[in-house]
Amino acid sequence: MKKIHVLYIVIFFIIGLFIWRLYYLQLATDRYKLNAINTSIKQEVLYPNRGDILDRNGKLLVSNSYVYELDIIPAMIGADFDTAQFCELAGITTAQFHNRLKQIENEKHYRALSPYPLIKNIPRESYARIQEQLYLYPSMSIVKRPERKYLVHTAGNILGYINEANERYIKTDSTYYEPGDLVGIAGVEKSYEKELRGVKGVRNYVADRLMKSVGSYKDGEYDRAAKSGKTLTLTIDYDLQLYAEELLQNKRGAIVALDPKTGEILAMASAPTVDPNRYLTSIERNALINDSVSMANYDRVAQGSYPPGSPFKLMTALAAMEMGVISDSTTYVCKHGFRYGRMRIACHCGQFYRPIALRLAIAKSCNNYFSEAYIDIVKKYPNDYAKGVDEWKAIMNSFGLGVYMNNDLAVGSPGLIPSSKFYDKRFGLDKWNPYQFVFNAIGQGDITLTPLQMANFTAVIANKGHYFTPHIVKGIDGQFIKDSNFIIPKKSLVNPKHFTPVLDGMAQVFTNGTARSFISKDFTQAGKTGTAQNPQGQDHSLFTLIAPVDDPQIVIAVVVENGYWGARWAGPMASLIAEKHLTDTIKRPHLETRMKQGNLEGEYRRQWINYLKKKGWYVEPVKKDSAESVEDI
Repeated sequence: MKKIHVLYIVIFFIIGLFIWRLYYLQLATDRYKLNAINTSIKQEVLYPNRGDILDRNGKLLVSNSYVYELDIIPAMIGADFDTAQFCELAGITTAQFHNRLKQIENEKHYRALSPYPLIKNIPRESYARIQEQLYLYPSMSIVKRPERKYLVHTAGNILGYINEANERYIKTDSTYYEPGDLVGIAGVEKSYEKELRGVKGVRNYVADRLMKSVGSYKDGEYDRAAKSGKTLTLTIDYDLQLYAEELLQNKRGAIVALDPKTGEILAMASAPTVDPNRYLTSIERNALINDSVSMANYDRVAQGSYPPGSPFKLMTALAAMEMGVISDSTTYVCKHGFRYGRMRIACHCGQFYRPIALRLAIAKSCNNYFSEAYIDIVKKYPNDYAKGVDEWKAIMNSFGLGVYMNNDLAVGSPGLIPSSKFYDKRFGLDKWNPYQFVFNAIGQGDITLTPLQMANFTAVIANKGHYFTPHIVKGIDGQFIKDSNFIIPKKSLVNPKHFTPVLDGMAQVFTNGTARSFISKDFTQAGKTGTAQNPQGQDHSLFTLIAPVDDPQIVIAVVVENGYWGARWAGPMASLIAEKHLTDTIKRPHLETRMKQGNLEGEYRRQWINYLKKKGWYVEPVKKDSAESVEDI
């Protein structure tokens, strides 16, 4: 056979394939029938119920209600469209109609044949009126969408909220999301979006010339039922969460409680607290998002990076013992603090000019002891300080400090644990020594941690060497989570034997140290007070707690911004949270009342005024004297 004949055969074969494909698409399938706008076959998207959210005890926190939305297909707005009549029916002005249409057309990925929301949250009475006349407007359709219903008025930082997906969000999964879809923006709503959103359904139907349904298309052969989102069971004990938020009222800060045996987050309060129902309206939502003063929308538990203060001394002790530069019997002499040249770190341990060992140093919070220990850490390799710093940093990282924790929260911060490169960049290569950053020893200097990280290193101490990644979801659709990241323990680089003296010292904090005033007769406690210096205002109050000591069931970290010192606010709050969790009652009502009635708003206002003055933005309020007031009257 000649080559030219072979070429002809190939060409005719290809042409035949094209003709067969066109026949199949246009006559043998219903694909294009279903998608054609001007045919009598119409398609309705069925939106699924978003999954419910429960607390660990089965209390329903978030469910759904329904709202009606009027959608428009821009390509079907013809020259004969009676804008004035439609606007009168819909209850909007023609200007509002044209403005919305212009917004839709200006969207980055505008598609004229796609439906876009024109009017949202249509009242039921308006829905009935519009539905009766909707046949006059084939370009319009009413969509029934699920709307979030928050059954509690707290825990907004945990639950988060949903909002309309923007174009960037839609592009992350364009096969599912369309303009007008509601998606998780913050909190659990965001981190578990795929589990909560469900699966959309489709209903195909035959419409008459008035656009009314006269029956399903091919008996529903091509329909697909909507599938509701999955139910999430959180690790949160809502009663404990609510109690933590009550203790923090009129204050700013964070309380986080973990079960050290599982890593489950029992409470995660960030103050000022947020009612999730405020996210349901755009005005309230924007007010929260744009609040740069109290920053209520900022999750202080997972995002707030604070100097950890004296609780970090526990980490200094553990690293020093693991690196072999001290033992639990090593002593240092405190001379009213740590001194080096003109530098001095004051101390109030009261154990002056006599040797002090580790356990008592923890109980009395001796600044000198841990400063000396930190110097020895960095100087472990006398000719290579960088090696000592990086070995210390690796130990810190193994506790989840200075790194992202890879948990299931929507937000987070790694905090800061500096490396040798950090100091090379600051001071120059080989031009620094440990005395220049000795404040790291006591949780000041360059160290910053989130309250969640503070709770986590406390959990490692409670477990004597390991932790489970803190997480917020316990189960999905009744099944316990199986993610290995949450059920397989992570081991620290510290030998388990080194945790015993640290735990002993933490227990002495309540019997012979800074937390004697809020010891409990009903359960044992081990903790560490902290006062973190704050250059912007009053010092922060911090505390970490383990209870009970012999069989830890809860670990707690508390930060109260501008709370003066650890035993004033943070310590009592942590102890009360433990009491609430372990005994389900409060036997120290006087302590509880003092915490709940405490108000630091005056301190925050003074701090804000000082900030404005430094910026030159403060304007003194005008005060009228009595004479002026009389004349005005």
